[in-house]
Amino acid sequence: MRIISWNTNGLRATAKQGFFAPLFENNPDILCLQETKAKPDQLPEEVRNVPGYFSYFSHPKIKKGYSGVAIYCKEKPKEVFYGMGIKKFDDEGRLIGAKYQELTLINVYFPNGGAGPERLKYKLEFYDAFLKFIIKLRKNGENVIFCGDVNTAHEAIDLARPKENEENTGFLPIERAWITKVIKNNFIDTFRKFYPEKIGAYTYWDQKSRARDRNVGWRLDYFFVDSSLFPKIEDTGMLPDYYGSDHCPIWLEID
Repeated sequence: MRIISWNTNGLRATAKQGFFAPLFENNPDILCLQETKAKPDQLPEEVRNVPGYFSYFSHPKIKKGYSGVAIYCKEKPKEVFYGMGIKKFDDEGRLIGAKYQELTLINVYFPNGGAGPERLKYKLEFYDAFLKFIIKLRKNGENVIFCGDVNTAHEAIDLARPKENEENTGFLPIERAWITKVIKNNFIDTFRKFYPEKIGAYTYWDQKSRARDRNVGWRLDYFFVDSSLFPKIEDTGMLPDYYGSDHCPIWLEID
């Protein structure tokens, strides 16, 4: 099984610019998109309904053109769920999940901590609620994989300029500590497990400064898997040469 995850930074723009359909040339069994910024009825028919795939969308309840996630999958899930059951988080349309017989896949666009202390507080509260949510799923006997834009680089190796960003959201100690807590709760950062010392491996670059041309980036996008599932993971990686967003897609192969 091949899963691809991508912060598309606006699905309507992605499709219009010709960067949506080519994703399916990678033949994903499941495609997870974040920051779609659209309701399904705002999307072209060929984006809503891709031949050979079931598609599911979540979008903000109030704010338009913001946030949003989607899942495309070859096999119909036994259940699809939207959010964690917490209104203030679910109203932003940041989480969609698909349950299969052997695994529960969660696609998440985690909040950005910028735009002031209130949004950082919201981000940290979302983080804490999400960890409790996936631990509860595991206690219910579900094997969890979650993917998406976590909006935090975990370690210094995960961004090009760690010293310059020590006091910036996305690399604050309190944000990074949450990822450490996720790992201590036996969810594995698959990329770092396979490639613990790989440098220059990023998934996000600032577009205004043309940072991608110089590979001055951040690794903000992840696949985390429950430790019980890790023996089935064959490989994981990035598609850094795939354009259309300020993020590149990431992929995971499962036996």
